Amino acid sequence: MTVLVTGAAGFIGFHTCRALLDRGDDVIGIDDVNDYYDVALKEARLAILAEHEGFHFERMDIAERDDMESLTVRHPEIDRIIHLAAQAGVRYSLINPYAYLRTNVDGQLMVLEACRRLEGLKHLVFASSSSVYGGNTEMPFTVDCRVDTPLSLYAATKKSAELMGHTYAHLYRVPQTGLRFFTVYGPWGRPDMAAFIFARKILAGEPIPVFNNGDMRRDFTYIDDIVSGIVACLDHPPADDGARPPYRVYNIGNSRTESLMRFIGLIETALGQKADIQFQPMQPGDVKETYSDISPMRRDFGFSPATTIDDGIPRFIDWYRDYHRT
Repeated sequence: MTVLVTGAAGFIGFHTCRALLDRGDDVIGIDDVNDYYDVALKEARLAILAEHEGFHFERMDIAERDDMESLTVRHPEIDRIIHLAAQAGVRYSLINPYAYLRTNVDGQLMVLEACRRLEGLKHLVFASSSSVYGGNTEMPFTVDCRVDTPLSLYAATKKSAELMGHTYAHLYRVPQTGLRFFTVYGPWGRPDMAAFIFARKILAGEPIPVFNNGDMRRDFTYIDDIVSGIVACLDHPPADDGARPPYRVYNIGNSRTESLMRFIGLIETALGQKADIQFQPMQPGDVKETYSDISPMRRDFGFSPATTIDDGIPRFIDWYRDYHRT
């Protein structure tokens, strides 16, 4: 099996590539390795992947039409795609909205067009986000909830990606599974995510910003659980009965809603150092709580997240200290 993984230098992409390589798949990874966050971290991930004989990497931007067309000509053997490349982050979408349209909308279109050209393609698994639930207050979030009240441009682009995917499944019968990720954390994580920010600032003796005066809850999901769900979905494309589009969407989370303050407390304990907490109001575009209903994932794939934040946070801190030599 030959799998194309977009965003291979990213947090989830890196771990997904490793899982596929470890089980013997050939992986073609693509990434533009941009400077949204520390390029050295991305290069370090790629160096680990390059140690695998079955890994082939190409530095390219998924929104570049000519490059994506060339890729499918040179690699007609691709039979599955995991599309994880995205401009992430709710708050950055307030600063640079154009980056979100280019990567999350234009890029999604280029990936869908690549699917059309690959005659042997069996399945596209693509990343969506819990952010699409926007202003919903009914917990837990189910895939049947309305998702037409986005609170950020990031959320709007992710919902757009879902709609585009459904269209291509309907028109061109491209088998697809969209996965709505819930607050992924763990070793090799993104520096713009809470665990990374808090660890860095606590160790530096700097105050940590805590929004909505700490009254926040998140469905924190450990990276290993996320990857197990991605791979399980990849191996089971939706059937095409000729009537409904071969398309589906799932939540993929830990299905536990945890207090942000407890999350911070576990980081403090793992570091052996107290945080200087700076309470702030709710940020524009943010949501107070997320909580995933993953019963469809359990039913269809046997998905069963195994890592609570009590176990996952110490693992992340161990990696953080080792990587930064702190």
